[in-house]
Amino acid sequence: MRPEPGFRPWRVHEESEVSDLLLVPSAIEAFNLLVFLAFSLAYGYQLFYVAVVLLRKPPRHAAACSHRFAVMIPARNEGAVVADLLRSIKMQDYPAHLIDVFVIADNCTDDTADVARREGAVVFERTNDVLVGKGYALDWGYQLIREGYAHKGYEAYFVFDADNVLDAGYFRAMNDTFDGGAKVSTSYRNSKNYATNWISAGYATWFLRESKYLNQARLTLGTSCAVSGTGFYVAADLLERSGGWKWHLLTEDIEFSVASVIDGERIAYCPEAVLYDEQPVTFRDSWNQRFRWAKGFYQVLGAYVGGLVRGMVRNPKGRRFACYDMLMTIAPAMLLTVLTVFVNLGVFVLGITGVLSVGEMAGYSLASIGFCLLMYVTTMGFFGILTTVSEWGRIRASAPRKLWGMCTFPLFMITYVPIALAALVGKAEWKPIRHTFSVSAADFAGVVTEKPPIK
Repeated sequence: MRPEPGFRPWRVHEESEVSDLLLVPSAIEAFNLLVFLAFSLAYGYQLFYVAVVLLRKPPRHAAACSHRFAVMIPARNEGAVVADLLRSIKMQDYPAHLIDVFVIADNCTDDTADVARREGAVVFERTNDVLVGKGYALDWGYQLIREGYAHKGYEAYFVFDADNVLDAGYFRAMNDTFDGGAKVSTSYRNSKNYATNWISAGYATWFLRESKYLNQARLTLGTSCAVSGTGFYVAADLLERSGGWKWHLLTEDIEFSVASVIDGERIAYCPEAVLYDEQPVTFRDSWNQRFRWAKGFYQVLGAYVGGLVRGMVRNPKGRRFACYDMLMTIAPAMLLTVLTVFVNLGVFVLGITGVLSVGEMAGYSLASIGFCLLMYVTTMGFFGILTTVSEWGRIRASAPRKLWGMCTFPLFMITYVPIALAALVGKAEWKPIRHTFSVSAADFAGVVTEKPPIK
């Protein structure tokens, strides 16, 4: 019996199918490998940072004299918490006559200005619904200080958020750093409401990790650190040369850091100067804040990527790596992770639906997605555990709360994924984060109320 015309004892792939089978797997495998290698090469140095922190002590400097400082506190409807910060400044183990405090009550509709005045601060009340944002408030306040208080001879300007509280030795430690020649320095950022929930614990862990395993390593290696919103100073002559606070993007702190590094200015870090910050506790507030941050990072990348790349080539030898480090800080690495997931997800869908005759690739793509997410969660889990264990004694929470925060940190970081995606297309604007976590300034400052600070 002869077979019917067209019958084949085995299946022969059409030419297009053979092409799919040969090219698609190779392309996807190559893409995944390239992404993995790119991440490893680009961010591997941060594992070296961990080794530096664990194996080497950061340099320290003892000040020869006490310097004169101005404090700028931009505050918008912070009447519930600003008094705690002002009281913690009064409790400093530092000559009180060398610290003048200026509160910039920015578009306030509450009693922030009255509370600040009662606590002895000089208050500037600002009303401007066009130039909105912390950067504009800082510049406006700085110009008023220059006009009315230039005779005081301030040597540096500190910037704090109104919800902060300072350790009693904060100014003493920062004075050591300033006296050592640092024109700009940030400080150790702790949190006063770590124990509230997984959101506040996630923020706290991130900032602790940034202080300990990024900025401390940078300090030890002699490269530049990064300012993170609050708890830093800028030398008066540097602000004078800039004509004020001229950084007004959504993330004015990282913009200032990037601009400083490009200009060859080194930002220092003072691990002994401890600041306590209040973190958001609702997912809505957290989304709004991190959405603004993500959008601001995109803005800074777009505005300064050329300068950073040029700085990696042209800057003095000691500053080239700082430019690279800062580029990695603002680069949207998470979007590359998301892109990898979507590419593999697309191949998975095309494979199981038969659009591409590469059904065997469906399993591979699904495994690649799982591996990508697992690597991200594992990395964040590693830093969460490392940070919590090493900073255990400095976290103000019970042991169960610390363990819970350590376990939920990867979940907190995963929530950045949809935020980063939304920030690509969404419009960001400044939205206030309500601060209501009032604390005993004496308790957080580490001062017994019966014992006055050193004059």
